[in-house]
Amino acid sequence: MAKFTKQEALDYHSEGRPGKLEVIATTGAKTQKDLSLAYSPGVAEPCLEIEKNPDDVYKYTIKGNLVAVISNGTAALGLGNIGALASKPIMEGKGLLFKTFADIDVFDIELKTEDVKKFVDAVELMEPTFGGINLEDIKAPECFEIEQQLIERLNIPVFHDDQHGTAIISGAGLLNATELTGKNIGDIKVVINGAGASANSCAKIYIALGVKKENVIMVDSKGVIHANRTDLNKYKQEFATTLPVYTLEEAVKGSDVFLGLSVADVLSVEMVRSMAENPIVFAMANPNPEISYEKATEARKDIIFATGRSDYPNQINNVLGFPFIFRGALDVRASKINEEMKLAAVYALADLAKEEVPKYVMDAYNVSELKFGREYIIPKPVDKRLIKNVSIAIAKAAVASGVARMPITDWDKYAQELKERVK
Repeated sequence: MAKFTKQEALDYHSEGRPGKLEVIATTGAKTQKDLSLAYSPGVAEPCLEIEKNPDDVYKYTIKGNLVAVISNGTAALGLGNIGALASKPIMEGKGLLFKTFADIDVFDIELKTEDVKKFVDAVELMEPTFGGINLEDIKAPECFEIEQQLIERLNIPVFHDDQHGTAIISGAGLLNATELTGKNIGDIKVVINGAGASANSCAKIYIALGVKKENVIMVDSKGVIHANRTDLNKYKQEFATTLPVYTLEEAVKGSDVFLGLSVADVLSVEMVRSMAENPIVFAMANPNPEISYEKATEARKDIIFATGRSDYPNQINNVLGFPFIFRGALDVRASKINEEMKLAAVYALADLAKEEVPKYVMDAYNVSELKFGREYIIPKPVDKRLIKNVSIAIAKAAVASGVARMPITDWDKYAQELKERVK
């Protein structure tokens, strides 16, 4: 992990123009004619065209390439409930990633409410402005209700990245890890430590990929999500087990996969040693994982280990997903991001990891070799092929599943357009 001081972080966000984003004019406004075209009276012409044909909004405005990153700051990564105002630097950062990796414009919006109805109503009212909605850092269980209500009410893609981003990226890693270890995904036992938004979505994607639901054990701060507990909300009840295990230590014993979406240092060396042959451990707590890379690899030489950190192999990083998922969805004017599209992203990422790695990627990580194997199960974020591979997979899945309102017919031309967006 790149080292920096507190002051360096503060300087990065404050020096020059404060923040990380700005709005850039794409047309001129230097002459009287420019002003007449940009605003009054010329602006009336596109307004009247859109009034006659609402789809013309995509022809005459930024809507088709504009995503809202929206949060109330109740579940900021590693920080907790810091509130809407304090979450603004995070949302600006998300906008920076959208633009850098997929050439998508972003307005970040921080809503000062923890009320589900007020949040949903506010976002619904903004639908005319945006081509898509990226929900961010909203605590469970409210995040489930907010996303579902918005999907039902809006006719543009709505995606809660904290849920589905982690699920998609780790799902790709799981596919490749099981392939490398020779495990049958239908037979593996999966333990998920954490029971929030990411855990719920990861469990669902893993099941869609072939993991049997009865082989998934979820654990929260009180122990195993068990059918005999009386304190479970409906989202946890969905994954309640009847197996005679009640603690993380009991659950992990003999398991094939540990997915950590919790806190640092909860997985002990002894627990790792108790896992099945060729254990797969995704320790995702940030900045410090559920068990350190050093302890995990010392405990088991046959382990496949991943974290959310960039300084160790197999970084499960959401930036591998959301920019390209939205890119593909926007480019076919998808009405939603459905399960077919999420799974398409999983398989596209898994497949890309098996391709020969370009030299510029290896140079960026200061390594002489990167190839599909135990320490390279998912692509690196700097891989410029991501925009083509993932976005095309998303767009094709949207077309095939019937949610694309502007299907692409020339895929070679689209692939070239995607490459030109990121130089």
